[in-house]
Amino acid sequence: LGSGSSRMLENREEELTTVRVQDPRVQNEGSWNSYVDYKIFLHTNSKAFTAKTSCVRRRYREFVWLRRQLQKNAGLVPVPELPGKSTFFVGSTDEFIEKRRQGLQQFLEKVVQNVVLLSDSRLHLFLQSQLSVPAIEACVQGQGPQTVTEAILHYAMSNCGWVQ
Repeated sequence: LGSGSSRMLENREEELTTVRVQDPRVQNEGSWNSYVDYKIFLHTNSKAFTAKTSCVRRRYREFVWLRRQLQKNAGLVPVPELPGKSTFFVGSTDEFIEKRRQGLQQFLEKVVQNVVLLSDSRLHLFLQSQLSVPAIEACVQGQGPQTVTEAILHYAMSNCGWVQ
């Protein structure tokens, strides 16, 4: 290999985005409004993302909202499916939570590989900030205190944004 060809290889650094859904936790356990949230860990070298690593917690309901928004903006691009909202489930709660965790991870893995979906700033705020759904909406519409990029960087700079 001449020096020219190795330089070409360097420029073609592959863009890799790893997204993991981990660590399901029951919040408000024992109360009527208990729910499970999941840690979303993202590590990437893609220019599409503002922060190269991030870690947030989201619950299923927020995934449902995200998918609806992506669908609205993606036009004809098919948005991956979420794991079902089965109310009737045979098996233990742990089993159900684990199945859901896998399904949510597969959903996000497909989403972050889709250029059209990646251009939706709601997705970035969902993955890389801990803003609530209404705050994400406000931010995307320019009514929040920060721009999308600022919100993500602000979260990345706060301790919770760094992966422990």
